[in-house]
Amino acid sequence: MPPRYLLLPLFFLIFCCTAFSNEQRRVYIVYLGEHKGLKSTQEILENHHSLLLSVKNSEEGSSDSILYSYKNSINGFAALLTEEEANKLSEKEEVVSAFPSEGRWSPHTTRSWEFITLEEGLQLKGGDKDSAPKYGRDVIVGMLDSGIWPESESFNDQGMGPLPKQWKGICQQGDAFDSAHCNKKIIGARYYVKSYEAYYGPLNKTNAYRSPRDNDGHGTHTASTVAGRVVSNVSALGGFASGVAAGGAPLARLAIYKVCWPIPGPNPNIENTCFDADMLAAFDDAIGDGVHVLSVSIGANGEPPKYSNDGIAIGALHAAKREIVVVCSAGNSGPGPATVTNLAPWMITVGASSIDRAFDANVMLGNGVAIKSQTVTPYVLKSLDFYPLIYAGDAVVAGTPSNVSGQCLPNSLDANKVRGKIVVCLRGSGLRVGKGLEVKRAGGAAIILGNAVANGNEIPVDAHVLPGTAVSSDDAVAILKYIATSRTPTAKIGPARTVLDVSPAPIMAAFSSRGPNRIEPNILKPDITAPGLNILAAWSESSAPTKLEDDHRRVKYNLYSGTSMSCPHVSAAAALLRSMHPDWTGAAIRSAVMTTATVENARGGPLTDASGRVAGPMDYGSGHIRPNHASDPGLVYDASYEDYLLFACASIGAQMDPAFPCPNSPPPTYNLNYPSIAVANLNASITIRRTVTNVGGGPAQYRVAVEEPADVSVRVSPKVLKFKKVGQRKSFSVTLRAGGRRGPPSGEHAAGSYTWYDGTHVVRSPIVVSVAAAD
Repeated sequence: MPPRYLLLPLFFLIFCCTAFSNEQRRVYIVYLGEHKGLKSTQEILENHHSLLLSVKNSEEGSSDSILYSYKNSINGFAALLTEEEANKLSEKEEVVSAFPSEGRWSPHTTRSWEFITLEEGLQLKGGDKDSAPKYGRDVIVGMLDSGIWPESESFNDQGMGPLPKQWKGICQQGDAFDSAHCNKKIIGARYYVKSYEAYYGPLNKTNAYRSPRDNDGHGTHTASTVAGRVVSNVSALGGFASGVAAGGAPLARLAIYKVCWPIPGPNPNIENTCFDADMLAAFDDAIGDGVHVLSVSIGANGEPPKYSNDGIAIGALHAAKREIVVVCSAGNSGPGPATVTNLAPWMITVGASSIDRAFDANVMLGNGVAIKSQTVTPYVLKSLDFYPLIYAGDAVVAGTPSNVSGQCLPNSLDANKVRGKIVVCLRGSGLRVGKGLEVKRAGGAAIILGNAVANGNEIPVDAHVLPGTAVSSDDAVAILKYIATSRTPTAKIGPARTVLDVSPAPIMAAFSSRGPNRIEPNILKPDITAPGLNILAAWSESSAPTKLEDDHRRVKYNLYSGTSMSCPHVSAAAALLRSMHPDWTGAAIRSAVMTTATVENARGGPLTDASGRVAGPMDYGSGHIRPNHASDPGLVYDASYEDYLLFACASIGAQMDPAFPCPNSPPPTYNLNYPSIAVANLNASITIRRTVTNVGGGPAQYRVAVEEPADVSVRVSPKVLKFKKVGQRKSFSVTLRAGGRRGPPSGEHAAGSYTWYDGTHVVRSPIVVSVAAAD
């Protein structure tokens, strides 16, 4: 059975591996809920070994099979078990769940923070951002990812004070990493590889460091996006996106938890995987170490597991109990519906959108038509003259399947047909940078990469290994028509330049995974969107900018795209809010981020997707993040650990904590006090209850405004909320009723919103409704 979860690059990569038979041992997580009482580490180990011994034949077999014994907050262990042994354990009263440790697609800036206007007075074009108050000072952000490149200037600790008193973590030594690589910025680092090695065998040290050091680049990129220091004169690939680089919370501390490792194969830096058991060990340590925020750019591939069988969901639940904010990427499987991952309501799930920056180049066709393209490829054609132009589908070797003939897959191009020519390749299967590598292998002069229709105008830029650029789907069609109607098609590619204030922006990235929520459709996911397209941040100097093994270039900063890049933007915002409001709960921070988001672009029009269609909550959740507004949201929707346990009882019919038995009739899932409302299969009418807390600074009176979904009436009661003081709570109800046509067609979703306002604060919550089919 192949791993379910892996690093989230821009496209999911398909791989397979040998299935385990039922008789073979594999790593299972045996989850027991929460540690009760002050048990010593030795007592915890003895308890876990005793439980194992109940299904093992010997004491030795019990001891040898255990990989991790979770000891801080999470009660459970990871062990090598047969399916029969795991089933026996799952039947025991004290066991919440026993499930295989599977891999995760994971590891899912100069301009991005300036674009979303982080704080009043933020000056990324100059000035000392670190001199501003707060900026995440002494907030500890844990990064579950592929490690870190500690030598990056983004992680210098100049001027930072002593370590926060609550910090209890360590700096774990290993390959090319020792205690000297931690400092007052990177205050801790650990790595977790046991479950990975149980699946793949011993780590190949030529492809990865057995230590917290990042061989991949992904972890370094996300960490610097969250909390990188101010670094001047930064650019990618010799001049693109030049400016001052800084993370969103440059005074926050970083704790590194390396859980993601290369999948053995021809390009090990491309495919990476992260196993549940390793991640759960990292969550457990991070909680014990004293982090405030956890940033997890990792997500599920395929059918999402239910919360009790999901290492990230379990770890995040234990973190939420301690008011640690957990932020996760939504996935890169868009734009199709029901593709979003990380679905638990006790985490913030982040989609990806663009910023107002492009890297424009011109493609001039032989017929005189100029087409705008985008690239950060540092190579240029040797001649300014026109080159012969060919479509890859017309230049493939015999036997290439027709449905992928234009996609420049490895060893698909006929060198006799493409040598010295500009080759038009289409997005689809395979890596974008791999297509350029194939054109180069076959002797092509350059590549023009054409978007698929689903990608529209969204163009992730690439540092191709030869001259090249990318065009929108419409322009790709225009180029192919020119080739088809010309006897001697030709083209030339002009040099690229960085362009700011591009409009419209932001737009939703086509790759960003969409709702609805496949586990619990009465919770809207994703929650929020943030910049994730062409983000510049620090990079591992052990990895090429393309991550291809045949690319020997090395860079200090790199442009990268994915919800993996948008997730740390929200993690940084959470760190800022934690430093400004240390008394807020994790749910309050999530609420502040969501209810202050915008659904408009910089021009005041509605947010759109890459094809120009008006986007909606299934694309962006509550909207595009505005951290400066989130610092003063006015009202917040709070929720407790017990609320989440009740939600799980109603949603999946499972108790997530043995000490908290599910009631016979738990509250319906739509009544979780969430900052958004989603209702699936509305039949006639439903009444939803919510409670808000005043955090706006004193007495206040809020009125409600409603934007009804199509053919669904919305009634909020009461219509006015009066608060006498900060911290006061008020409850209200929202009644939804299907209209005359019973709302939108069955299976489709209609969107609206309700907004509380007091003249200063605007507290907006989206409403998404699907209507039950008529009898």
